[in-house]
Amino acid sequence: MTPSALAILLCMLSAVTVAAAGFFAKRGGDVLVARSVLSFGMALTVLPFAFFVPLPQIQHLHLFALASTVHWAYQFAMISALHRGDLSFVFPVMRGLGPLAAGLFAIFVLGENLSPAGWVGLLLASGAVIVFARPTGIHAHERHTDRQALLFACLTAVGIGAYTVTDAFVVRNLPTPETFIVWLFLIDWTGVAVVAVARRRGRMVSSFRPVMKDGLIGGIVGAISYSAALYAFTLIDAAMVAALRETSVVFAAIMGAVWLKEGFGLRRILAAGVMASGLITMQVFG
Repeated sequence: MTPSALAILLCMLSAVTVAAAGFFAKRGGDVLVARSVLSFGMALTVLPFAFFVPLPQIQHLHLFALASTVHWAYQFAMISALHRGDLSFVFPVMRGLGPLAAGLFAIFVLGENLSPAGWVGLLLASGAVIVFARPTGIHAHERHTDRQALLFACLTAVGIGAYTVTDAFVVRNLPTPETFIVWLFLIDWTGVAVVAVARRRGRMVSSFRPVMKDGLIGGIVGAISYSAALYAFTLIDAAMVAALRETSVVFAAIMGAVWLKEGFGLRRILAAGVMASGLITMQVFG
């Protein structure tokens, strides 16, 4: 199997599992608590590997600090978006604009660029994904767009672009990328956990008990998702990884429609086809 083919498979695995992680965080109801449990579950998933990878070196600690800060900002924006809007509404916006943000950041930070045809494919895919965000209700009140949810979804997209490029930069500048994969998860959970404990003080048991199962399952699939993406960063350009990974919007919309009873509709099915065409264009001609 060629490196490019392996990267595509890793990105598709990452897409399915990141959609599942978002689904489990949303289904729990209390998104902040569910996300904190999910992040803790991701840390537990990679903990055994911490004994088999080299420890982070002192001269590289600033890279871990940079990556963790960007991830915390992204997570709080995502929690706010999921708290305010349906999964099938905010997830496509934040994941759809993410590749575009990553592509722009990659130009200035990593010196990467796509061909003109690649940019057409990326813009086509990103634009099609945004179609998912338009409400599907028949009545006017069902088509109302929550502006706060949309704002935080857009901020999350910026966060996705930022952490995509930051992580690609870090993983390429460390002698042992597996150290970054493991220790990022071991550090990452602390930010959301501290805020969740502070905000739910006095209601710890009642807040955490309902989301424990979904959160831990989401943590496992989340760890699989981003580990696959991080390894793909070493094989192909960061912008391409981000775009291929954002096929997760299709899976998230299906999960929202089937299990959360959110709207899907013919328009979103057609948008999924357009998005796939854009991603294929980017992969073949980018």
